[in-house]
Amino acid sequence: MVKIALVCGDGLPVSGLLTVFRNVVTRFHGEPSPDDPIPADLGYSWRPDKPAFFPDGTEPDRYPSWLDVSRALPCTGPDVADDLLDIRRLVARADELGPGDKARLHRRIETLAAPYETYFSEWLDEHGADWVVAVNMTLSDAVPVTLALHRAAARRWDGGRPGGVLFWDHDLFGSCAVHEDGERLYPPAPNEFTPLPGGHRAHRWAVVSEALHAEACGYPTPLEPVTVPNVLPETPPEGMEDRHEEFLHQIGAAPGQPLLLVPVRVFRVKGVEISVRLFSRMREVSRERGLPEPLLLVFGDLGEDPDYTKEVLDAALDEGVLDQVRFLNGVPLQSHRGADGLWHLDEIDLLRVGAATGGGVLFAPNRPDVETVGLGPALATVAGIPSAVGDFNAFGDIYGDTFLCARLPENGDLRATATEMLDLMRARADGDPWFTEGMRRNRRRIDSHFPAEPWRSLWAELAGG
Repeated sequence: MVKIALVCGDGLPVSGLLTVFRNVVTRFHGEPSPDDPIPADLGYSWRPDKPAFFPDGTEPDRYPSWLDVSRALPCTGPDVADDLLDIRRLVARADELGPGDKARLHRRIETLAAPYETYFSEWLDEHGADWVVAVNMTLSDAVPVTLALHRAAARRWDGGRPGGVLFWDHDLFGSCAVHEDGERLYPPAPNEFTPLPGGHRAHRWAVVSEALHAEACGYPTPLEPVTVPNVLPETPPEGMEDRHEEFLHQIGAAPGQPLLLVPVRVFRVKGVEISVRLFSRMREVSRERGLPEPLLLVFGDLGEDPDYTKEVLDAALDEGVLDQVRFLNGVPLQSHRGADGLWHLDEIDLLRVGAATGGGVLFAPNRPDVETVGLGPALATVAGIPSAVGDFNAFGDIYGDTFLCARLPENGDLRATATEMLDLMRARADGDPWFTEGMRRNRRRIDSHFPAEPWRSLWAELAGG
């Protein structure tokens, strides 16, 4: 069997990208084995903007036994974090730099790339990797590290050795318009500092949507990516088992209380504060109707973006619902009882609990131009539960105007959306035919937009060398 390794640019112990990776691996690679775990570097040492996890991650029981997560520190020293962040900032505004500044930036990048190249070369050799899946490494979060990975891969796969690097991009430069402190985090297009897939015969490139494919085809590289939509989880079984009941008890859920899921990180563009305010309106309407008031479960980690976390917590305090919001601090790749004795449920189990309690999914990005797919409505459909969805550019392409969900209006009338969402939850509970047919229509839509065949074909190509 082909030996794979994983390099992820997110800098987080758990993320939606890793969950999709798990879906791909378990469906096409077979259940990963604890006896032969997948080596992984999740980017802790080069993402100082994730302060809770820089430079070597967090407690090891967050990871399943089939994932061997590196805690290596290729670069150390008091200035590494500042250098990485300053390089990212300068790469984003490279068109403003003069020739001298560009030359100095190249030298700074080379200084950091050298130890990472040595590290990646030794890591690949140690684990005997045939293919490296490199997730979101085209973005310029750490161009010295991407450059180092390119060079280490060239060293390993020069001379005709089978295998290589699969660059798997869920976001690209133009479509990921994230801003921090008024500045764009990434350049709007590649520039001379951003290594692109296609520089070596051992490169393969995959993107998750046709919109990203169209953007990538305008990049200055001879390699055209293939479009391989995200692989969704299997439909969870109905009902709950002991671990689900115990989880509900430990989070303080009351009997009959619906669980609303917010399957996003606590990161500024994800709009968690909007979901919190919508949740508050839903509790108000539920109270007026004499219905059980829901509980909110936010998947993300409060440590990822401390400034934004404060905004989200302030919103919950302002709404008077903080005691009814549960921050899961990252959803693991596999459900397990942690060292703290508590259950930590994976995405599939959380969808199962959401369905069993009569809940739903809230998905409300606060910018329209950062979600290239937006998996929240698709996850709700997999579980057979309703969703409330904000406005984002990719919604029409992925889900379409006939997708059954509660939409957040442009005028910000969250009470109307809250009422509509509660009506959908009630219709599901009552088995109303119009809701059942709407969810069947949703399922047909996501089955057509998230087919398994592209990944099946790509995996067969990788396995064949």
